[in-house]
Amino acid sequence: MRAFASDNWAGIHPQILKAIVEANEGHQAAYGDDDYTVRANGIFKEVFGSEASVYFVFNGTGANIIALDNLSQSFNSVICSEHAHIHVDECGAIEKHTGVKLITLPSADGKLYPKDIEAHVKADRYPHQSVPAIISITQSTELGTVYSLEELKDLAKIAHDNGLYLHVDGARIANAAVSLGVDFKTMITDTGVDVLSFGGTKNGLMFGEAVVFLKPELDKYAELYRKQAMHLASKMRFVAAQFIALFEKDLWWKNANHSNDMAQLLAAKLSEFPSIEITQKVESNGVWAIIPKEIASQMQECGFFYPWDERRSEYRLMCSWDTQVEDIEKLVNSIRS
Repeated sequence: MRAFASDNWAGIHPQILKAIVEANEGHQAAYGDDDYTVRANGIFKEVFGSEASVYFVFNGTGANIIALDNLSQSFNSVICSEHAHIHVDECGAIEKHTGVKLITLPSADGKLYPKDIEAHVKADRYPHQSVPAIISITQSTELGTVYSLEELKDLAKIAHDNGLYLHVDGARIANAAVSLGVDFKTMITDTGVDVLSFGGTKNGLMFGEAVVFLKPELDKYAELYRKQAMHLASKMRFVAAQFIALFEKDLWWKNANHSNDMAQLLAAKLSEFPSIEITQKVESNGVWAIIPKEIASQMQECGFFYPWDERRSEYRLMCSWDTQVEDIEKLVNSIRS
């Protein structure tokens, strides 16, 4: 049974699994000196621009730690949404490993806006107050919404005008690019983003994310931070090979486009029921909805999903690269019955 709990629940895309098997032939140098990692590095430069540098890691938390650690000191702070993964889903890893303070701002749609950030970009009580260094956003957001290109440019501007960096947690970056109908360079490099945590696991990989620095002067200690964070893979070719396959024949786009389409279909089907209310714009591969608990319980037997805000009976339903129309029909039929 395919569930709607998380795109992390999905298996490995067959083309990714094939790439891992093919990379298993023979010997290759360790710690990123292999042919696969060299090739994958070249692909990322083609995708994001010649000045981009990439560091492969095991998971999203590691990617965020290395990205933020490299751009901050322990006396700094990071501005983020109250829903940010670095705040609510990483067990304090950012604070522990970087020493920074997280400044969380309320957000109804998962986004941060310059007007909300303005009051927090300066340390008014220097040296007694932590000094803001980074604005961290998620694309697509934890509520399934997507920043427009103009919104990204505005955030980069307020960051750079105040001597801050802009970090993007891109666990579902492919879904966002498909939603906007643009390539990664247009959405990330050209809008002024400084560093990106590039997600692969939620888009068909077995494991593996990447930290992408968009300016050459920003990754001075990235290699060392990656080693300290225990994310320097000895057999890195198996991470890199997956990214090669992800970019070949635009597999990243096909997977993300499919999961986005499935979310649109799911939202349309749920909207047919007067007792169900879609609470967020469906702009990527997730649907947020208020569902009566007795109905939700019945639906969960056909395709499990998690509550988001139990106080208001709000649930999150995530679609994946392998979600099928039949899965959605089964879920909807459980309501009709």
